[in-house]
Amino acid sequence: MMRRSILIRAVLSAVLLAMFPVSPGSAASPTVRDGGSLDLAGVTYRLDGVDAPAFDQLCIDDHADSWTCGVEARDQLAKLIGGREVHCEDLGVDATYKKRHVGLCTVEGETVSLNQSIVRQGFALDLEPSAKGRFKDDETGAKDNRRGLWKGCFVAPHEFRGGRKDGALLGGSCRADKDREIRGVLFPEETAMPSGCNIKGKFAVRARFTGNVGIYHLQACRSYPAITKPDRWFCSEDDAHAAGFRKAYNCRAPVHPRM
Repeated sequence: MMRRSILIRAVLSAVLLAMFPVSPGSAASPTVRDGGSLDLAGVTYRLDGVDAPAFDQLCIDDHADSWTCGVEARDQLAKLIGGREVHCEDLGVDATYKKRHVGLCTVEGETVSLNQSIVRQGFALDLEPSAKGRFKDDETGAKDNRRGLWKGCFVAPHEFRGGRKDGALLGGSCRADKDREIRGVLFPEETAMPSGCNIKGKFAVRARFTGNVGIYHLQACRSYPAITKPDRWFCSEDDAHAAGFRKAYNCRAPVHPRM
């Protein structure tokens, strides 16, 4: 009788697990998308309260050379994780892009969140009012010690994503007498395509009619060859949507092979 009772409980537990799966982010090693977002158990999380460089953002280092700070921010977040399991507290759907969630993410065995750590390392800014100043002290510490982005010169990531070429220059190596030259490096007329990221984005006033900041062009779009100087590069359509870009209307539908 006891064995039968144990068996019944085991079966019920298995059924409940199937009906109510473990919360996303509870026991998995994530894939880092950029310095401020990651994929975990089928969910894309944007780190709450963090303004990290886009994957294709450029900065200037302390030797006045251009460097791919967006790539470095992604790599830095990956180093903080180090292949360990991550848990993300799901704070709800992102108001900007509904397919993405906002999360407070922590590496197994750590007490400081990844959100706070990436700001502390100097590869992201405290994003107000979302963070409500939670990471302001960490940002100040990174700035004072010239860590990460702060060692050189850059524009705030949200201003880069919005194409704000007149935004404030930040960092310990910015020179007022080189303002024009610096902005020319941070917003080059021709941007190099990051490896594996061949979706072209152009800022466009007409995109604002659909609530976007720009239009992205796939290789299947008739307009793709004509976009010789893209403003942004994206690795996926999800990344483009999250950045506020819509697809060009002249893109061909994908052709599915007949069975």
